[in-house]
Amino acid sequence: MFLKTRVRALAFAAALLGTASALGLAGNAQADDAIRIASPYQTTVLDPMRSAAAGNIETYGLLYARLIRRNLETGALEPGLAESWETSADGLTYTLHLREATFSDGSPITAEDVAFSLDRIHGDKQSAYPAPLSAMESVKATDPKTVVIKLKSVFVPFLGNLEIWNMGIVSKADVEKRGLEKAFATVPVTSGPYAVKEWKPNQKLVLVPNKHYWRQGYPKSDAMVELLEIASPETRAAMLKSGEVDVVRGVEWAQVDELKATENVDMRLEPSTVIYMTLLNETREPFSNMKARQAAAHAIDNKALTKAITHGYATPANTTLPGAIEYHDKSNPGIAYDPAKAKEELAESGMTGREVKILATAGAAEQQMALLLQAQWQAIGLKPVIVNVDNAAWWDATGKGDYDAAATWWYNETPDPDLAVRWAVCGSCGSASFNTHYDNKKVDDLVEQGTRETDPAKRAEIYKEIQKITTDEVSQIPLYYAPNATAYSKRLSGLKLTSSLQWTLEETTFVK
Repeated sequence: MFLKTRVRALAFAAALLGTASALGLAGNAQADDAIRIASPYQTTVLDPMRSAAAGNIETYGLLYARLIRRNLETGALEPGLAESWETSADGLTYTLHLREATFSDGSPITAEDVAFSLDRIHGDKQSAYPAPLSAMESVKATDPKTVVIKLKSVFVPFLGNLEIWNMGIVSKADVEKRGLEKAFATVPVTSGPYAVKEWKPNQKLVLVPNKHYWRQGYPKSDAMVELLEIASPETRAAMLKSGEVDVVRGVEWAQVDELKATENVDMRLEPSTVIYMTLLNETREPFSNMKARQAAAHAIDNKALTKAITHGYATPANTTLPGAIEYHDKSNPGIAYDPAKAKEELAESGMTGREVKILATAGAAEQQMALLLQAQWQAIGLKPVIVNVDNAAWWDATGKGDYDAAATWWYNETPDPDLAVRWAVCGSCGSASFNTHYDNKKVDDLVEQGTRETDPAKRAEIYKEIQKITTDEVSQIPLYYAPNATAYSKRLSGLKLTSSLQWTLEETTFVK
């Protein structure tokens, strides 16, 4: 999914004031003990069902606990709010047993809350990302601590999907009492390691430890957390070097070497499932023509592009799927840079001289990619024009199909490839193959086969075939696999951004 911002974030402007002592929030930490994160990504809505934007994804993991956790060291699935579970012999029924746990207001977390939360994600019209629960037929609370989930068909990745950012459990009683808007527009009742102290949209979100959090002894620090929205990469870096913030999210590639050399800064290139690629609109010419798409792909030197944009810190992409997920086919040769062949294919397609509208947002990488695409496509006989837009207009245009090409990025929430293929290359899975409208029935059939196949070797072959078909047919143009470039103050220990875009703040302490 794109954080994508995979789905456009809902505009949700509301002020959050007060300490909310009635919700059982921990006392204020001293200002010097606050952990401050500067990020270009905004928190726009506090309801974990309603947005799949990058800033919200990172926030939801801090506010809402999930049924399953992923071990930070091994990647294995472990008990979360569900302390145990069983799967029926036919693989269609999951029975989850909840531990004793409470919300930030001290009320118990029950099976009714779980059923309510999952039902919203699965069926509510405002749900931004129902795909992880696409195989769910029903969810029911059979007693206060037992949840039974029935699936339509065997779905191998199901348990892992319960760990995704939007699976956080919310209070049914609070939503019903205050109403949907008020429950999340004022201090929300949370189930995760933190609760909201103050929210100033477009500026900052201030969190404090939730003393009712089920993991006793966590968060390890009683410090407040401030998520600061700082658009300028130069400003973010300067604030880190001066000690005004402790973490910088989204470090520009050109800043990496300087921050590596900065005393008291730990500049990291953290593992991620991010893929940068180029969307091609297949609803209209020139890219409704496969030969034209293949020509556009062969015209791009993604090795040189990767080096130019990322200063060599990313890896050229070889398939349509992220390089870090399970069953990524490292043996696939990828799309060769061959401008002579590109010219021939473009001539065969009859699309020589066609205008190509390239959408580009203001980000440095997006601008560089657009310029490089423009130069290399112009060299083979297309007439590319860059159209600069803001994020909202980008999502509006790509969603409506009012574009020809757009270089962007997305990531996968889990190590399993199912959500990746559903998001990026499946024509019948609800995402329109990430607004490209690529549609191949064989690929869609393979996507479904992949969810039901329990043999890892056979699953590997299924996803290998999906990658071969979609790369050869240029469902998208793969560019590069990028790590998360994040810089940290050395006064912190235990903090990182996971490949699932979750902060490990509950594990974080100050270095003595």
